[in-house]
Amino acid sequence: MPGPLLHLGASVLCAHGGTATPTTPNPRVLVNGQPTVVMSAPWVIAGCPFNVSGGPSPCVTGQWVVAATRVMSNGQPLVLMDSQAVCTPNGTPLLPVAAQTRVIGS
Repeated sequence: MPGPLLHLGASVLCAHGGTATPTTPNPRVLVNGQPTVVMSAPWVIAGCPFNVSGGPSPCVTGQWVVAATRVMSNGQPLVLMDSQAVCTPNGTPLLPVAAQTRVIGS
């Protein structure tokens, strides 16, 4: 499914509201002057409030598992708004909330 490319300035949250940031932006492809992100780059999550039985169990990292099938950079698929990711340690998704809308990939 086609969707906007995610970039360094995109707003991405874990399912509990923590803020996700890519650890390795892709400087070879820019959108709106900002680096895009490839599927293999892990994301770090800050501020996840998730608790299990009163003990903290926050999302720490996220990894994209489904990304673009036709848009690549250095042989790696780029991440789209409709891409899917899994957070560790609890297996919940990352949720892209806002990104640039000028460049669409599939």
